Parts: sequence; structure tokens; C-alpha cells
Amino acid sequence: MTKNYSISDLAKEFDVTTRTIRFYEAEGLLSPERQGQTRIYSEKDRVYLKLILRGKRLGFSLAESKQIICMYDPDSGNRVQLQLMLNKIAEKRDILKQQLSDIRLMQEELDEAEERCRQALADFGKD
Repeated sequence: MTKNYSISDLAKEFDVTTRTIRFYEAEGLLSPERQGQTRIYSEKDRVYLKLILRGKRLGFSLAESKQIICMYDPDSGNRVQLQLMLNKIAEKRDILKQQLSDIRLMQEELDEAEERCRQALADFGKD
């Protein structure tokens, strides 16, 4: 028997708003069945939502997450999907390394500017 979920079930489980879930649906990432106005989400939708949110935590854009999710192919052992994921992880690491370097440089520049200001204030008081 397949388990089904309401939009509020998923919102509660993943601590997101129903609006967020509807947005992912509008973007073509989730495709619930409809019974009148009621959306019925499958286990597949639940897993996709989990993957989307994990991608978000890892810094992936929605387009990147969608690209990775859509490559799911268990018949091939998901080799292409896994390689893409490794490439995206490497890209994110490179970006983070550059950002850390930029932050360190900015901290040094702030330290120098602060020291110049403090010195100027100290010199001002000597006159």
C-alpha cells in the first residue's frame, strides 16, 4: 500500500510553509494528484521535497537541485547523477574557499582601517 500525504503533512514534517510546497509544485518539482481541490502527495513527492530542501541547505539553486533530481536513474546505478552531484559539490567548495579568502582579506583591511582611526584619534588628543 502506498502512503499518501497532504500538503499540511509535508509542511509539518519538513518545517516549511504550504506556500513553499505549492511553489515547488509550480516549478514542476512536485506533482501531486488532485481530488477536487485537495492535493495528494506521493512518497516520491515526499522524497523530492526532502532532496530539494537538502540541496537548498547545501547551497544549490533550485535549478541545480531540479537538474540533479531529474537525472535519477536507478537502472544505471545513478552514475551520471552522482557524478554531477560530485561536480556541483566541488564547485560549491571552490566558491566557499574564495569567499573565505575574501572575508579574511576584508577582516585584515578592517583591522588596518580601525588601527589607523585609533591612531589618528590618539594623535589628535596630543595636539
